[in-house]
Amino acid sequence: MVPCSKLGIRSVLFAIFALMLAVSLFPANALAQDQEVPKLDLFTGYQWLHPGGNVPTPFGDPNNPTAYKIPDMGKGFGVALTYNLDQHWGAEADLGHNWGSGNYETTLSVGPRFMVRTDTTNYFLHSLLSYNRLGVDGLNSKNGIGAILGGGMDLKFSRLVSWRLFEADYVWTRHNYAEDASLDFGSLRRPELEGVRLRTGIVWNFGYPATVTPAASCSVQPSEVMVGEPVTATATASNFNPKHTLTYTWSGNGGKVTGKDNTASIDTNGVAGGSYTVSAQVSDPKMKKGGEATCTASFTVKEPPKNPPTFSLSANPSTVQVGGTSNISATCSSPDNMQTSVAGWSATGGNISGSGNTATLNTTGASPGSITVSATCSDSRGLSTPASTAVTVEAPPPPPPPPPQASKLSECDFSNMAKIGKPWRVDNECKAILDDVAKNLQQNADNKLVIVGNAEPTEKRKNLAAERAVNAKAYLTGGEAKQGIDPSRVETRTGNLGTKSAQFWVVPAGATFPAEDTQVVDESKVKAVPDHPKVTAKKKAAKAA
Repeated sequence: MVPCSKLGIRSVLFAIFALMLAVSLFPANALAQDQEVPKLDLFTGYQWLHPGGNVPTPFGDPNNPTAYKIPDMGKGFGVALTYNLDQHWGAEADLGHNWGSGNYETTLSVGPRFMVRTDTTNYFLHSLLSYNRLGVDGLNSKNGIGAILGGGMDLKFSRLVSWRLFEADYVWTRHNYAEDASLDFGSLRRPELEGVRLRTGIVWNFGYPATVTPAASCSVQPSEVMVGEPVTATATASNFNPKHTLTYTWSGNGGKVTGKDNTASIDTNGVAGGSYTVSAQVSDPKMKKGGEATCTASFTVKEPPKNPPTFSLSANPSTVQVGGTSNISATCSSPDNMQTSVAGWSATGGNISGSGNTATLNTTGASPGSITVSATCSDSRGLSTPASTAVTVEAPPPPPPPPPQASKLSECDFSNMAKIGKPWRVDNECKAILDDVAKNLQQNADNKLVIVGNAEPTEKRKNLAAERAVNAKAYLTGGEAKQGIDPSRVETRTGNLGTKSAQFWVVPAGATFPAEDTQVVDESKVKAVPDHPKVTAKKKAAKAA
């Protein structure tokens, strides 16, 4: 048979190996979970002990001792207080005590503990340096130094309480009975105990860090935009594990939200004016509980200003005569840079025709006065502005007066002078007519005078028609009446009427004398004939001859 002590060692080693195997096979994602770690945890519970060793028999021959196997101790308790340094490591102080059949064993141990934490279960291993006090009925109590190696599993009930489902430890210690010099214990003078202890009980957790709820805050930039302008939203997370990668889920009730990590872009094209919100849900996928936070930010979308078009009309020319036309030009623009168009041309008179920004007003048949031309400019949103301009229609001016024309004012008859042998002479009757002619010239300084002399075909005197014209001019410019008419205002001509006359034609400024069938008198050759010409001797001789 295998000694009981060997069975105990094997049992505890098997339990420890099984625990290490369970920890190593635990899913990696579960081991990676960050857990809330209490500052202290306190185990209190039941402890069973198999001492696992022999001591000198307390009953027998002291000089020939035999081995006394310490029996299992079913009565006992255990207390362990651990200060957790981090999520895995802690410093443990342990107290264990068992008794039975007059025997007892007490251990006081310290050492490190390693723990793997999951959402529902904790697995731990510890290695403790131990002070061991052993009391056997009939022997003096002994103190020894030993070690405890083992582990266990805790089931979580809550943050504060767990149930230690089991704890299995290998307990080694060494005692010294050699100081009892009166006894000869032989090979049992320094026995080693290799025992096993099993525990179960309650673990009390203290000193959890203050619970900090994950939070998030959202902001937008800018907070007020025109329709079509983008908005950028940013989410700032707090109280999350900085070692974990967070997931951001974006949503909103206005515009198209496109999120990437902690920022999102909001497209406001086609969004009606108003106030909208964008929301972010921040989550830590490595936390199953409490790893979420949400935030919301508001932004305002403003519609573009709805200013009506500016519109004006102008007429060129702005004044026309009845029957005339005027070109109407429209100037239309949108302060909001919208597309515009002009339509609805109308007029209170005449006939208007046009398209786009130009029109033509025809005033045929219109009454003199003012005609109002109107039109309307509209933009692509349906906003419109009317405008009008006035065109003045005038009655046609009276026809221009006929151009000035030369007119026959009067004439002189030389028949009486021809009877007395002086057919060239201006008689008193003709002088009276010439006085009236001079008066006309004096009253109308711009008028000129054309004198047309005529002669009958039967009159044989050379240049007689010219002499009649020249003599009449001579009376006007210097005769006895002293009329003093400027000679340059008087032109002499001869005509072909075949009468013994001289006609007097008044030619106003701008008029032209109808010179057909007349000839200009060369006054350098034809001179005025005096009323009483001197007859020279030469002429008398010529006449006599």
